Amino acid sequence: MSFTLTTPITGTAQTGLTSPTFTIAADTAPTNSGKQYAVTALGGTQTGVDTSSTPSKPFTITLSRPANLLTVAALDPVTGYLKKINRNKYVILTRKGVLPLAGQPAAVMFVRSEIDVPAGADLADAPNVRAALSMHIGAMNGISASIGDSAVTGVI
Repeated sequence: MSFTLTTPITGTAQTGLTSPTFTIAADTAPTNSGKQYAVTALGGTQTGVDTSSTPSKPFTITLSRPANLLTVAALDPVTGYLKKINRNKYVILTRKGVLPLAGQPAAVMFVRSEIDVPAGADLADAPNVRAALSMHIGAMNGISASIGDSAVTGVI
């Protein structure tokens, strides 16, 4: 699996965080088709932010692929078109324990990106698969602080 993160991860701009970095260590993924890393140390100014300290307050990122990769489905013998489009779903999931109310136990926040690639596009149209990912990740990186502000204020 080519999903590999190097440590530290340089965070993107967020209101209240200055030059955030996240030191990670390999962790145990929930399935054999994934890799997981836990945040073990923080850099920059991140007042009030915790590392992955307890099972109830995790700070992890999991990268996974389908357990069984699908290939292109058979063509319809009458029409010559694909009867079905098989899909391979890749998931990047960040888990972070957060407090829903001061003095209460932590609840887990989930940040998930799913990449749903039609089987066969990896071979037949790799440049456009890569372009979609490039634009998506670039857009999220460019509006990181706005996404954070929206998640906190509820305003888009």
